[in-house]
Amino acid sequence: MLPDILKITIPALLVFATAWLVLYKFIGNENKNRKVQVLLDNQKVITPIRLQAYERMVLFLERISPQSLVIRTQKQNMTNLDLQNALLKNIRSEFEHNMAHQLYISDKAWEMVKTAKENVIKTINQNAIKVKPDAPAIQLSKSVLEKMMEYDTDPTQKALDYLKSEIRQLFF
Repeated sequence: MLPDILKITIPALLVFATAWLVLYKFIGNENKNRKVQVLLDNQKVITPIRLQAYERMVLFLERISPQSLVIRTQKQNMTNLDLQNALLKNIRSEFEHNMAHQLYISDKAWEMVKTAKENVIKTINQNAIKVKPDAPAIQLSKSVLEKMMEYDTDPTQKALDYLKSEIRQLFF
């Protein structure tokens, strides 16, 4: 009687163990495939957003470069103080408008962008001290642009170069 039960039970246990092992592996593979698919789907959504964030940071840096900023901001009959305030307001406004993009760029890239912004602000403020506040704005413009020419690489260009190299590494 016992041998008859064993003859039935052992093959049944072997079939059960084999089925369980096959199902366990199959379910594990399916979960891995789902995770890979979710990651791929996320990449399809996030990659364009990340690329757009890098584009926005490049545009931000171009807009706060002193050469572009001074030309765009300076108006007729402005004083040095007016121009300084307008330049700083423009930089802060642009920066606040683009802050959310830091989520999609690397920490190093964000630091480079912030450093460039701070260096431009510092250059403007240092040169504003050298000129009379009520003098024509052209004096501040000239002083800032001359200071930028003294740099080996202006702050915004250094950050731009870094962003471009990072984009090439990530996407191309």
